[in-house]
Amino acid sequence: MEGGESSAQIIKNAPSVLKADIWTHYGFYQLKGKNELDKSHAVCKVCHTKIKYLRGNTTNLRNHLSRFHCEKLTSATKKTADPAQRRIDEVLSTFPPNSEKAKAITQSVAAFIAKDLRPYSVVENAGFRHLLKTLEPRYKLPSRSHFTENVIPALYNGTKAQVMASMIQAKRVAITCDAWTSVATESYLTITAHYISEDWQFLSHVLQTRAVYESHTGAHVAELLSRVVEEWQLSDKDVMLVTDNASNMIVAAELGKFHHVKCFAHTLNLASQRALKVATLSRLLGRVRRIATFFHRSTTANHYLKEKQKCLGLKNHKLITDVATRWNSAYDMVERFLEQQPAICATLLSPEVRKGQSDLCTLNETDVSNAEDAVSALKPMKDATTLMSEESNPTVSLIAPINAQLLQNMTGTIGDSPMIHAIKNAITTDLLKRYNGEAEKKILHTASALDPRFKGLPFLTVEERLEIDRGVTEEAASLENERTLWRTEVIDGPSAPKRKASSSSLLVSLLGQSFTDTEGTAEPKTPYAIAEEEIERYCKASSLPLTEDPLNWWRVHEITFPLLSRVSKRYLCIPGTSVSAERVFSTAGDVVTAKRSTLKPEHVDQLVFLQKNLHIPKC
Repeated sequence: MEGGESSAQIIKNAPSVLKADIWTHYGFYQLKGKNELDKSHAVCKVCHTKIKYLRGNTTNLRNHLSRFHCEKLTSATKKTADPAQRRIDEVLSTFPPNSEKAKAITQSVAAFIAKDLRPYSVVENAGFRHLLKTLEPRYKLPSRSHFTENVIPALYNGTKAQVMASMIQAKRVAITCDAWTSVATESYLTITAHYISEDWQFLSHVLQTRAVYESHTGAHVAELLSRVVEEWQLSDKDVMLVTDNASNMIVAAELGKFHHVKCFAHTLNLASQRALKVATLSRLLGRVRRIATFFHRSTTANHYLKEKQKCLGLKNHKLITDVATRWNSAYDMVERFLEQQPAICATLLSPEVRKGQSDLCTLNETDVSNAEDAVSALKPMKDATTLMSEESNPTVSLIAPINAQLLQNMTGTIGDSPMIHAIKNAITTDLLKRYNGEAEKKILHTASALDPRFKGLPFLTVEERLEIDRGVTEEAASLENERTLWRTEVIDGPSAPKRKASSSSLLVSLLGQSFTDTEGTAEPKTPYAIAEEEIERYCKASSLPLTEDPLNWWRVHEITFPLLSRVSKRYLCIPGTSVSAERVFSTAGDVVTAKRSTLKPEHVDQLVFLQKNLHIPKC
């Protein structure tokens, strides 16, 4: 590149044979004394700089404009460049596929697909390709098959290795599992692992979402769970299984020889559903449902309802219709009806609303009284259901105290109406059928004892509390013995050579009997004795307020109760509900949408796994 020449020299336009738009901004000087152009150098019309020009290659000219006059390098100039030059520019400006920059962008696209539940076809969408081209013109987006066959599987394998490495340090792993069906009517079983990390963080990982082609028999589920334990190297994690109350899951736990706890949220739903079948309440729900459905379907009724709400100073709430699979939606429906009853009654008296609906009427006084009784009787069940579904980590330690309190709340009183009496009786009958196995009860009570909020176990007798304390002591001592044995084996090894006696040990051998202070030497305490002391101090310590986090308490007190803390990690890692697995259904359902209903089962597994486990930094 050379400096500009005298302004007296005139820049001649490029010949018409040079058709690229870049020549709009360049010309040539005329050779001195000749009537022809000096085509060895092009001259910039903006700054009069001479730029060496090689026949047919405009790269130098473009680089000059890009560096010094970028506003002149318009998109139109780029688009209308001659094809040969465009191909040269593309080759020179495209990232090699194996470059670090290209690989980083490809990985980010894969993370976008997995974390945001995008279909693989997004890489073929014109808008998405245009976005990437705008952000980084030098990046060439790989094909859809490259993502499905290479990039996503590699991302899955890398994330899987991280999850497995994280679970190695777990004292115990609990798994939840449940079945669901995709929009393509394919059956899947999703399995989630839960454990407590070294620093007392409750961690959960979706492990697998497996297509189930056979019926969900207990034997088939047991076989699938056993394969999961083997594949994810959980054989030494004393796996605890949490499922719903379905008979096939109970059989699977027995066949697979898993410790088993039944989902408390599912138990609450079963007991509450039984209450909803009480004849008087069932008829009441039918009437309320009919009114709520009418308001949902009638724009006129909705308009008048809003007007009445405004006049009566009521909240602008819509009526709720229940969902058959969620008992608490029936509770919400009745509760909302009672809240809006004055506005509903006033609306249904309007001639414009009643037009063609002469048989539609609101509840009478008896119905309203029954509705109020139903809401009152079912409120403890509603609160318990909400707690188990909204608690970030509802551990198994919650089950025993809440279950005991619910049974107490459902005890009949003299003032109970027939409706309340029937509801309480239905719920009590159902709850008493659950959690009756000795092994399951021991798990629930031990978990509550190791939760500093409930360690007093007021719902048990004195003898039952002492039995639980003894069990915790024995388990703590056993874990310490195992640890001591393991450390001895690691230090000494199976074939460790005998060490030469030191001078100090010889001195003890010669003079030990004469000079050892037997009165001042204390016998080393056994692990059982240490565990007994720890549990005695633990029981005397103040209980943790109900609003506090038990895992945070153990993080602080781990050094004070080293043996008990290890036992606590084995029980407080057990979720009290399999809802965590069921929450995956919405994610999995988003993965297997109608647009992606042809996804192979292994792709469903990979995408659900990555959506739940892939960590990407927050922006």
